[in-house]
Amino acid sequence: MILGIAGSHGKSAAQVMLRWAIQQGRSVIPKSVRPARIAENFAVFDFDLSADELSAIDALDTTQRGGPNPEDVTLESSAASSPRRDP
Repeated sequence: MILGIAGSHGKSAAQVMLRWAIQQGRSVIPKSVRPARIAENFAVFDFDLSADELSAIDALDTTQRGGPNPEDVTLESSAASSPRRDP
């Protein structure tokens, strides 16, 4: 569904999700070190999502967390899987 919305606007799925958050009044801080991706992240102010598109994305919320509870994440529990961990 996100890809369909993206295709209709000539944007990527990431751009649609950034635009969705912006139109919802949320603060968005995308992260990238790649110049092309940084430029893509900024290219979200030349289109608007319709009310129907916003509602369709909102409807994807299952109220179920897809990852760990942030309160359970500690340096010790996440360090083993960190690719930037110093030896």
